[in-house]
Amino acid sequence: MQPQQQSLIYLHIAVLLFGGTALFAQLINLNALDITVYRAAIAGVAILLLLLWQKKAIKLNATKDYAIALFLGVAVGLHWVTYFAGMQMAGIAIGMIAFFTYPVITVFIEPFFNQCKPKLTDLLSACVVIFGIYLLIPDADMGGDITQGVLTGVVSAFFFAIRNIIHKRYFSQYGGPQTMFYQTCVASILLCAFIEVPVIEIPSYDLGLLLVAGVIFTATPHSLFAASLQYLSASTAGLISCLQPLYGTFLAFLLLHEQPSLLTLLGGALVISAAFYETWSVTRKHTL
Repeated sequence: MQPQQQSLIYLHIAVLLFGGTALFAQLINLNALDITVYRAAIAGVAILLLLLWQKKAIKLNATKDYAIALFLGVAVGLHWVTYFAGMQMAGIAIGMIAFFTYPVITVFIEPFFNQCKPKLTDLLSACVVIFGIYLLIPDADMGGDITQGVLTGVVSAFFFAIRNIIHKRYFSQYGGPQTMFYQTCVASILLCAFIEVPVIEIPSYDLGLLLVAGVIFTATPHSLFAASLQYLSASTAGLISCLQPLYGTFLAFLLLHEQPSLLTLLGGALVISAAFYETWSVTRKHTL
């Protein structure tokens, strides 16, 4: 098997596992913050063991990089909390679709760092996303679970976009596992003061699911994703990552019998199409 083909398989497995992460919002009987803290802590330990086994660097190159790692960890922690909270309120499919507004959000945040203006096509993508999000909301009741879940998913997308931009500009010299080690550690340490259920009170069933979520659905996909980038471009990875909501929705239907409505599918198609277009436009710009 060619290295590129193997990397493509790694990438699809990683994206499938990323999509499967959403299931734990419904499977684990804990609130979103508790899930985030325990998942991040378990993933951090797993990634540390991986780094030690591979004899890769753990220490950062410069003191200022620790401050950046702290910021990235805070952003990831807030992203994960809102990510799980959105799905607990609105369901897997709607929560994932709302989160996948992040490529378009990125387009509007990045100019503040690059000192450039969004293009007309970016504005059109934003309009498509807004209409797609509108279709996800069943009524104008801002207090409804689905509406709050959609808004929380968009907030999660904002934190994820911020994290990606800062990482790309100031932290991209480090490998994926090393980066995620610091982010998971920071997220778990800073948020652990707010947990509701201490670890000794977690039922064994939920503790087992947390171990699966931390090792198989967090540490493993991030490691596979990083490995795939050795032979695939980041742009290719970004395009294939747009399949994540599709994988997540399919797994939710298969395992949780969660069936999305026609409006959810239509709104999702609009949001994912806009995300795919923005990712593709970045790919084209870097290959011209």
